[in-house]
Amino acid sequence: MKANKKFSLVVLAAVAMIFVAWPSHLPAQAATADSAGAKRWSVQVDKVDPGDVNLASSFQIAIYENLFDELDKTKTFKQVLRTGDRNATDVPDLLILKTTVEKYTPGSETRRAVTTVSGATKLKVRSQLCTRDGKVILEQVVDGNVRFFGSNLRATHNLARNVAKTIQESPLPQPSQEPTSTPAQTSEVSSILAEQFER
Repeated sequence: MKANKKFSLVVLAAVAMIFVAWPSHLPAQAATADSAGAKRWSVQVDKVDPGDVNLASSFQIAIYENLFDELDKTKTFKQVLRTGDRNATDVPDLLILKTTVEKYTPGSETRRAVTTVSGATKLKVRSQLCTRDGKVILEQVVDGNVRFFGSNLRATHNLARNVAKTIQESPLPQPSQEPTSTPAQTSEVSSILAEQFER
């Protein structure tokens, strides 16, 4: 009975020594994984494609800028990059957001201010998150509009917010995972365990 207690104490001491001896490897890796969460994608926002819609360039630019800002606010992505960013070629796990306008109703600020029931500015876009090789991992049709007070361009902000929210709430596949510990680290831990039990 005393021998079993002594052996149990030795085993507990050995396990405690391992965790004390390897704070920079075992607990630090666990803490990093917990604090950083799962590996995240980066995203590059492509220029807005007006499609077959007669959309003013000011609206295209406003949609693009608002998408960039709203995606950045979500903190869903590691980085949010613009089209043509030279750094994008070096970014691993990059998705590309493609946005095509499907429908646009200009609306009227004056009619909205006077009647509040007509004159809405409406936008509908198809947004796609694609990998570098063109594989679509998320596709959605999103609306944005301004029904009451506000400028017509306010619809682009509402649209971008809706696109960002939909992406944030959609499950994306995990980027390619790297092993959390190298085989060398694993064998070092095994050899230390063996040494502790031999003592």
